[in-house]
Amino acid sequence: MEIKRVTDKAFQKYGAVIEGMDFSELLAWAKTTPAPDSVVYEPSIAEAEALPICEDITRQVYGEMPIQIGYCNGKNHRCDTLEYHRGEELDIAATDLIVVLGSRKDMDSLTSFDLANAEAFFVPAGTAIMLYSDTLHYAPCSVGDGVFQCVIVLPQGTNYPSEKENIQKTEEDKLLCMKNKWVITHPDSGEPFWPGLKGDIITV
Repeated sequence: MEIKRVTDKAFQKYGAVIEGMDFSELLAWAKTTPAPDSVVYEPSIAEAEALPICEDITRQVYGEMPIQIGYCNGKNHRCDTLEYHRGEELDIAATDLIVVLGSRKDMDSLTSFDLANAEAFFVPAGTAIMLYSDTLHYAPCSVGDGVFQCVIVLPQGTNYPSEKENIQKTEEDKLLCMKNKWVITHPDSGEPFWPGLKGDIITV
């Protein structure tokens, strides 16, 4: 599929590039985090959240709402699962990486999305992007054969195990699998989420 840049106008449907903030200390920390051949995700790391930039992110990006800072690293060239949250996600690329995105506005229903409507964007190392709450996304993809490393900032508590039973009262409840985490996967992904993705699995 065509890989656009986050500076392209097409990206404005999904998010915004965050400028005017110095993320250098957070990026330096990110380079020390594990980057195995498989994808790893940690939602909240105290060391990162203790950095002075965390206070700036809380105030300037999230309007003083509580946040968590973690990372997603590894090797990945496949998009067969997508998720969304209530609240924006800030991704800060410590390496070059690619994000595959969709919009909830393009969903066929509350529980179905055609991967033909997804788009891929190249995010250069050092770039911070804000993904809107209605943007479908998942783990970034690698550029070439190397690993990717990405700082992930989210509203506090996101992606943690639910403390309550998921009693399905609405169609959307089929997608809710953790705190503030609604997930759709492809039937051929092997993932234990709602199989609402249609079309061909995306490889970049």
